[in-house]
Amino acid sequence: MLRGLFHNGPFYTTLALTRIPHRWSVSQQRVFSLSAPAHDKPLPPRLKISDADLTVYYLKGTGPGGQKINKTNSAVQLIHKPTGIVVKSQATRSRSQNEKIAKQLLADRVEDLEKGDQSRTAIKAERAKKKKASKLKKTRKKYRDLESKEGEHDEGDEHSEEDHTLQSEDTVTQPSPETKGR
Repeated sequence: MLRGLFHNGPFYTTLALTRIPHRWSVSQQRVFSLSAPAHDKPLPPRLKISDADLTVYYLKGTGPGGQKINKTNSAVQLIHKPTGIVVKSQATRSRSQNEKIAKQLLADRVEDLEKGDQSRTAIKAERAKKKKASKLKKTRKKYRDLESKEGEHDEGDEHSEEDHTLQSEDTVTQPSPETKGR
């Protein structure tokens, strides 16, 4: 089997030449990737917050989770000393995982405060907004095209129905004088 890879728009297209007994066939296949498209700029690196700028508290959890979450100090509360931002995480039962999650949340909040529109979360939100707008535009176009096609078919059907009714009216026969007497 012979394969070639060619760039075709935003996706890569694979042309596969396969030997089938007594003949050759060429097939075209689309290759998709779950990673971000190559044309998008990478996100800026996460902001690193030093441990000296943090005050860490381990708290007992609240809410659903039963007695275990109420007894153990697995929830983490971080306070960023320079800005005063407070973040709490009790997403998991593990104290270390909660601390890691809380640090990521805190880094995102501090970055939003410092960089504004250039922060990771703002860039992600903008990308999601553009993607959603593109999807809506594509959906509207699809249904607009379908409606215009249906309109064309409906107009053709109306003319044929009118012609059919006219033909049926023309072909109505009058009873012959011979049958009237019976």
